[in-house]
Amino acid sequence: MAKKRKRTRRPKSALAGIILSVFSDNPFRAYNYKQIGSLIGIKDKASRDLLMTILDELATAGELNQIKPGKYMLNAEALNELANKKKYITGTVDMKSTGKAYVISDEGGDDVFIAANNINHALHDDHVKVFIFPKRRNHKTEGQIVEVLERRKDTFVGRLDLSKNFGFVIPDSKTMPFDIFVPKSEVGNGENGQKVLVKITDWPEHSNNPFGRVVDVLGMPGEHEVEMKSILAEYSFPLSFPKSVEAEAEKIKAGIEPELKNRHDFRDIWTITIDPFDAKDFDDALSLKKLEDNTWEVGVHIADVSHYVKPGTPLDAEAFKRATSVYLVDRVIPMLPEKLSNGVCSLRPNEEKLTFSAVFKMNENAEVLGSWFGKTVILSDRRFAYEEVQETIETGEGEYLENIMVLHQLATVLRDKRFKNGSINFGSEEVKFKLDENGKPLETYIKEQKEANHLIEEFMLLANKKVAELISLPGKGKTPKTFVYRVHDEPNPEKLNTFVQFLKKLGYSLNVTSHQTLARSYNKLFQAIHGKGEEHMIETIAIRTMAKACYSTDNIGHYGLAFRHYSHFTSPIRRYPDLMAHRLLERYLENKSSVKKDDIEEKCKHASEMERKAIQAERDSVKYKQVEFLMDKVGQVFEGLISGVSKWGIFVALLDSKAEGLIRFNELKDDYYYFDEDNYRIIGKQFGNVYQLGDKLNVLVKKVDLEQKQLDFELVETSNA
Repeated sequence: MAKKRKRTRRPKSALAGIILSVFSDNPFRAYNYKQIGSLIGIKDKASRDLLMTILDELATAGELNQIKPGKYMLNAEALNELANKKKYITGTVDMKSTGKAYVISDEGGDDVFIAANNINHALHDDHVKVFIFPKRRNHKTEGQIVEVLERRKDTFVGRLDLSKNFGFVIPDSKTMPFDIFVPKSEVGNGENGQKVLVKITDWPEHSNNPFGRVVDVLGMPGEHEVEMKSILAEYSFPLSFPKSVEAEAEKIKAGIEPELKNRHDFRDIWTITIDPFDAKDFDDALSLKKLEDNTWEVGVHIADVSHYVKPGTPLDAEAFKRATSVYLVDRVIPMLPEKLSNGVCSLRPNEEKLTFSAVFKMNENAEVLGSWFGKTVILSDRRFAYEEVQETIETGEGEYLENIMVLHQLATVLRDKRFKNGSINFGSEEVKFKLDENGKPLETYIKEQKEANHLIEEFMLLANKKVAELISLPGKGKTPKTFVYRVHDEPNPEKLNTFVQFLKKLGYSLNVTSHQTLARSYNKLFQAIHGKGEEHMIETIAIRTMAKACYSTDNIGHYGLAFRHYSHFTSPIRRYPDLMAHRLLERYLENKSSVKKDDIEEKCKHASEMERKAIQAERDSVKYKQVEFLMDKVGQVFEGLISGVSKWGIFVALLDSKAEGLIRFNELKDDYYYFDEDNYRIIGKQFGNVYQLGDKLNVLVKKVDLEQKQLDFELVETSNA
């Protein structure tokens, strides 16, 4: 009987995980280092040397067998583990409009494909149990949903289609492919064609459609106010505050006199705010003071919301329920009533305000020589818009020029250090609109992040990082107390490997040999694809490859920022986790005991979920306005880039508005085209014309379907033959 090989510790490297995922995808194949390197895009000698070292370490650790010099495959034990791998996983449903779905496993790894006939009454975002089918060679992992463990959403917005004795609600959401049957008795005041909010009440086992009842009538489709309310209702965000909450907010007084003796006074120190030109809720301010030893004192002053919003009050309960402010194209749905968000707490110029501050002593190299955290009072000298500060930076002219340039120079050094240390620079283009008084979009433009934005960003990151370090690094022999961290896990090796293979087909690569090389590689990739047709698709898949950032009491660090310790402290007017961080920090600065971890963790999970909903609501409002902007432009020609290729046709994103539409195959009259799925392109059968990701095209707007938020384009001509 063969002696079982003793395993040693697996080498700790993202590259090791990716290598094992290659062997796991092809469990009966042997590879040498050159073959592995080719598969995962490693070309340089140093990386190949590292690859050989890791292969040897994996063999020593018992993960691989070296079947002959330089040739490896999974060992018998690993093969046995694969063969006996549990047949079930749990995960979250990512539903498609066609009725098929993918399940994102709780354990990581590639998503599991679920055919429409194997959905078993699951809906988008449900937490489900999945039976995994035996894997076929060169096929994606497939399975069948066998149980809905948690129904996470049961209300939907849609159009009511009434007949004599019953009706159906046709949901707006592309992730809800099932119309909802509504008996006549459950229609309420809804009328044919109106938008309504419907709640699922039952789903009989043998019925193709869920049953429901109308719980709210929103109005007629296409009206601006109805559409914005529909988006909020779809994600269960309230349209107004309860009267008890408004009443409590109105009683709050803005005076600071009783608090002065308990706070550090910054009113005589130069202080400004920098925000979007249309902002009203000013969370943060920066102060600057030159010290005698030619160093700088930089104060990051944050609205002291915790002074006004106390635990156990209706105001706090409502803030927790909302967990975040929601920013649609035309409005803000605030976490706190306007009396607080735009008034008492907002750090408006020439008004004395209570703040919670992180104050840093810094030299010209942006090194933090000392820090202080505590309650303060400030008096902002000036409210700047980002555009004003940007002009000052670019022209070298403007009010408070010297101080602004000092902050800019310090922020630039901080930013350079951050990227050098492995921070990943995800793209941040933002589509904005100019609306008329009725909410109709008159103009669309792209808002880019510039130096003025980076100035604020770097000091907010510094404050968030240093607050987290203060709690998580209490000193030798001390245990860190419970806190709210903003965490971002490492990419799953299997998903990262899949992404590497995808990029390789498009002519791009990633260096996965270490965290720093991977981060630099990501940043080079984002620079390379900027402005190209494939940019959105690659960025979307890159983000899906990454874990999602969230709130947690478990400090695993923030992978994307390359910070070992990170929190959210700087926006308590619009984020509940920041308010939690303020309360905990104040408690610990007073040397009080740690709070119960489980209680805070549950609040973190809720805040993470509400943040996700808010982001999707914001995206939906932008998508709606992009389509509405083109309503009166049918027949006009625009320049665009191919942003996606599918069996239906090619997707094109317009350069000016980023609106995305489809050129259907049957609209391409010059040839018969077929879909080359592996290379993300279509090819003409007779003449060989090729259209692929990134190609620049001129397209005519053929059809605009505002209700479905869909655009149909027609190819006019290519602009770069």
